[in-house]
Amino acid sequence: MAGRLRGPTGRYAGKSAAERQAERRRRFLDAALQLFGDSPGFRGTTVAGLSEAAGLSTRQFYEEFRTLEDVLAALHLQVNDWAEQAVLAASADAAHLPLPERAAALFRAYARSVTADPRRIRITFVEIVGVSPRLERQRLARRARWVDLICAEADAAAARGEAAARDYRIAATAFIGSVNGLLHDWNAGWVDATLDEVVDELVRQLLAVLRPPDWPGSGRRTAHRREEGSGPAG
Repeated sequence: MAGRLRGPTGRYAGKSAAERQAERRRRFLDAALQLFGDSPGFRGTTVAGLSEAAGLSTRQFYEEFRTLEDVLAALHLQVNDWAEQAVLAASADAAHLPLPERAAALFRAYARSVTADPRRIRITFVEIVGVSPRLERQRLARRARWVDLICAEADAAAARGEAAARDYRIAATAFIGSVNGLLHDWNAGWVDATLDEVVDELVRQLLAVLRPPDWPGSGRRTAHRREEGSGPAG
């Protein structure tokens, strides 16, 4: 099909055409979250099956989307938007915290959003991969946004004297791969740990990148810890 069908206009049952369209779109995305994120998965779902699950017609599907790939693209963006909103909210709340506590707050917010529903993990880490060049570009573009966020946090920490000053883009990209892989494996039951333990491990990895042993601030932190641990001789 070359494009979407035109939807109806005017008010019906007290709702405007725009309100009805938004509701239909939400129902299709809710149904897609179930079918793509659980069973039968994106590759096993048909337009007819998705429409039936949404309680709508295939004609209504084509009024909202061109293909099932469009639905997956929209759902992938939605899952990422939920996580990004959670991280930005946590960032505002943790603005006054030192780096270790701030990093933990941000990654805990991300992890809790992504793992709040196991279907979200499957959408963003599994179903989106390898579908088409277009969706690969979208997936990598959203990953680049997370890389940008980490780099911005790292640069701000360096400006405050809490981290080494350097280009973090490669390190942030590698770290995002660790985050995705570990959360996927944890969700699949392959990692025997609580979510908080997983987040703590990720934060330790990030801090090791931000504060390498040869960073001058490492010596100051070590000396400070020793001073805190020492007391007057008895």
